This record gives sequence, structure tokens and C-alpha cells, in this order.
Amino acid sequence: MTTMTTRSGPVAAAPAASYLHGTATVPLLGDTVGGNLDRAIAAFPDREALVDVPSGRRWTYGEFGASVDELARALLGRGVAKGDRVGIWAVNCPEWMMAQYATARIGAIMVNINPAYRAHEVEFVLNQAGISVLLASLGHRTSDYRALVDEVRGRCPGLRAVHYIGDPSWDELLAYAGEVTETQIAAREAELSCDDPINIQYTSGTTGFPKGATLSHHNILNNGYFVGETVAYTEHDRICVPVPFYHCFGMVMGNLAATSHGACVVIPAPSFDAGATLHAVERERCTSLYGVPTMFIAELDLPGFASYDLSSLRTGIMAGSPCPAEVMKRVVAEMNMAEVSICYGMTETSPVSTQTRRDDNLERRTGTVGRALPHIEVKVVDPVTGVTLPRGVPGELCTRGYSVMLGYWNEPERTAEVIDAGRWMHTGDLAVIREDGYAQIVGRIKDMIIRGGENIYPREIEEFLYGHPKVADVQVIGVPDARYGEEIVACVIPRDPADPPSAEEVAEYCRERLAHYKVPRRVEIVDAFPMTVSGKVRKIELRERFAA
Repeated sequence: MTTMTTRSGPVAAAPAASYLHGTATVPLLGDTVGGNLDRAIAAFPDREALVDVPSGRRWTYGEFGASVDELARALLGRGVAKGDRVGIWAVNCPEWMMAQYATARIGAIMVNINPAYRAHEVEFVLNQAGISVLLASLGHRTSDYRALVDEVRGRCPGLRAVHYIGDPSWDELLAYAGEVTETQIAAREAELSCDDPINIQYTSGTTGFPKGATLSHHNILNNGYFVGETVAYTEHDRICVPVPFYHCFGMVMGNLAATSHGACVVIPAPSFDAGATLHAVERERCTSLYGVPTMFIAELDLPGFASYDLSSLRTGIMAGSPCPAEVMKRVVAEMNMAEVSICYGMTETSPVSTQTRRDDNLERRTGTVGRALPHIEVKVVDPVTGVTLPRGVPGELCTRGYSVMLGYWNEPERTAEVIDAGRWMHTGDLAVIREDGYAQIVGRIKDMIIRGGENIYPREIEEFLYGHPKVADVQVIGVPDARYGEEIVACVIPRDPADPPSAEEVAEYCRERLAHYKVPRRVEIVDAFPMTVSGKVRKIELRERFAA
């Protein structure tokens, strides 16, 4: 606390408020996504824009632009109007990325569909978004997409065309490009504003049906650009993207961060594979690698990890869920990622709100989620009163600025539940803003454990348990308890399945450093955690499994 002097003598000033503003000397971009891609093509026509390692296909920026234009003309020839919704239900592949830029170029709204969705979920999205044209893979793992679409199509009256990647129906789509001229594409682009909606992403709700976060050119282009600026991307960077394009992590922080800087996107596999990811980094001399914490854990623990040449790496992004400090330290030390960055955000904010910087020390890059991104405001408020709290006090994190979504598609009531009258997005995350202006996420409001009247943040216990020699990964949950209201359970993936830690070993480890009421009373050994496709652990499933 500081002091100020008045006529009557020194008076203690109020503690600093939990408010951050990401000041910047670089202005926001006013481009559409298509216009920004045109700038990259003009500046770097012969530099590689996209490499698909599985198929061996490559595109320079000039070639990628031509493929995007062909697909844009095909969609226009197929009758897609400005504002029409075009669904993309596919694993990571070059056509996914082309669809992202082609729909942007003609003002269509691309709707991302989770590759793991089953029939009733796909039916919901097709109808809720009003998708008229669907672009899809032939399948994913055990899912036959064509069979699933055939199952629901009769209940989706707005769906008039489906085209499958790698199928004759895809060639039929591209044939429509011959009916549309470049002049017609240019005329459509001239009608577009950077504030137009361009993308709908369905958030993985824990109850009920997901909500369609609607994002504009301005939202996602600027977020990708400033994420890339923060890790100092240039046209010389090559970004390995094993995270799904379906999510903001892949399509914004990956694709748009790359193309807005003339960098190259490297696709290591259709879906995450630890070995394929490390192979792609080595073969393509990638300078940046993305992943959620569980991906980095899988790569570090891969047999033969030390045999991969990762010397080309300098940076990367770890995000999607809380990033354990011990894992971050190993990524820096063992993967050559000295400038790796932590990002925090959510789909509704395009997604990144805070990010660590290249010159941050290890403590800030392992113990925080960074500072506010340029042009973004962040504050921590009392979840009940909405009043901004002093620094160091936990509360709900809110964010405001260019990144906040336009709203949930056709759901104004649900939009009003999370965006207040001041245009602050209420994240539902519990956070602390430190005196140095760095933010720490301490949990979800819904994940907070209340044991015997004490508020317990699972993240604190998880971070501590990552240091246990027998713990590879851990999630802490609260389960009902007759005496205390809730009791603490540590769900552990052991380093050695043959020698898992016992409840007493975990308790003994915790007693020396944690208050008694934070010590887990139960340890449950698991092989894996239930996950969303974007890499978030579904704690609600863990609570349901171990509540008895």
C-alpha cells in the first residue's frame, strides 16, 4: 500500500485495483481476413504458407491464395450468399484451412463442428446455426461422417448440400468455381466489413446444448495477429499446429497468427499424435510448437523422446487448460523452447486475453498467465457484487475490448448472462491479479471446493502435486461429504502404473506445505482424464465418477 500527503498529513492510499489495460504502440488491424491474406500473398508470394506432413503436400503463399480463391469461387457458384452459414466438420487438413479463408473471402459465416460430435449433436448444430452447405471429412476414428449425416439430414431442412473432402463430391464442388469470375469475387469482398460475423464456434457446455459464440473478422484477425506479435513471429517462422483447427487455438492462434505474419503452418497429423508431432518439428525445422499441457506431457514421456532433433524450436504456446509449472519447466529445458508462452482465454474472447512475454522470467512464465494482451482490458471482480477487487484478492476475471464476441448465435438471453451492460465478458474463472500486473488463474467458480466453510482452489493443490515423484498428471475435485459439505479427491495419472502413489503418500507429501484442510482425503488412480476436443479436462465427469 502506498501513501499520499494532504494538508492534514500522510494518508494511506487505497490498494491498487485488480484492473489491467494492455497498452500498445501497434494499432489494431482494420482488415477483413481475406484482405489481410492478400497482404501476405503480395509480400511473400514464394514463401511456404502451409505444409501437410501426412500427405506431403505444400503450398507457397501464392499457391495457397490460388487454392483459397478456387474454393471461394466454388462456394459462390454453389449459391452461398453473404451471411450464409457454411459448416466445417473435419479433422486437421489443408482443406479445413482453405475453407476458413475461402468463407471469409465471400462473407459467409463458417461454423466449426467438433470432430467428436455424434449424430444428435451434429443435428443440433446444423439446425441451430442454420447451416446450408456442409464441408466434411469422410470420417474420424470410429465415426463415419457420411452415415451420420445421412441419419440426420431428413431432420435438417435448411441443409441443401454436403461435400466430403477426398471424395468425388469435393471435385463436384470445385467444378462450380468455373462459373464465377475474379471480378465477382472482388465485388463480394467489396461489400464486407471487418465487423461482419465470420465464424461460429460452439462452446463445450457442461450442461445442456452448447452455445454458438459468434466472432467477427475484427475479433479473430486481431487476436491472432497480437498473439503472433507477442511471440515475435516473422515470415521466417514455421509453426507446428497439432491442436484442432476446430477450436480457436488452431484456427486463430495458429492459422491467423501465421498468415498475418507471413509464417508457415505445419500440420503434423489429422489429430494429435505425439510421435507425429515431434517428427514434424524435426523434419520441417519448426520454430514454434503448440499444445495443451496433456499434449506436451505425452511428447515429453514418449519413448525415444531424446532421439528427436528439436533444436530448431525457439518458442510455442501452451494453453487450453491450466499449465502446470513443472511441465512448463521441462518444456523450456528439454524441448529448446526458451521463449515458450502461456496464453489464457476462452472461445467467447477470440480467444486470448492474457499472455506471458518472451522476456518474462521463469517464475512469471510458470506461475502466471501473463499480462493483458494489447488493446484488451482485464479486471477481477467480486462475483456477487460485481465490484472490482484489490490486487491479490481472488474473484471472477472479466475482459473487455475488440476480442469480445458479438454474442451467442440467436440467443440474446444467454448472451446477456455473460456480457454485461458495460460490454465486460464474465469468464466464470477465478483469478488473482498480482501487484506486478500479472494474472493467475486459481480455478473455475464452479470448480471451487467449499470444505467446512473454507474456500479451496483446486489449481493450488494440483500445482503442488505435480512435484510429487510418482505423479505424472493430476486433477483435484470436490465430492459431496456429509460432515464437511465437500471433501477433496486427487485424481492421479501415475508416472509408473505399477507403483502408483497411495492416499497416505499424497497426504504426507502435502502436510508439510499445505494447510490441513487442503490435503486430499482420497486418491483415485486413473489411466486418463475425460477431455473435450479442445484439451480441457471435464471435471464434471470426474466428480460424477467419484462422488460415491
